[in-house]
Amino acid sequence: MSELIRVKPTHDGTYTVYRGSMALVSGLTRLQAERYEATIARQQRGLSPLVGA
Repeated sequence: MSELIRVKPTHDGTYTVYRGSMALVSGLTRLQAERYEATIARQQRGLSPLVGA
């Protein structure tokens, strides 16, 4: 089973994307973080990043 991917706000107003307890990327806007989260989720399901684009 894959680890949960989630977006959390930080104290400085940016967002961080986590896989489990590991931070994957930080310093993003909310839109950037949500797009990154969606890309990672698609990759975990084995779909092409271009599907649904």
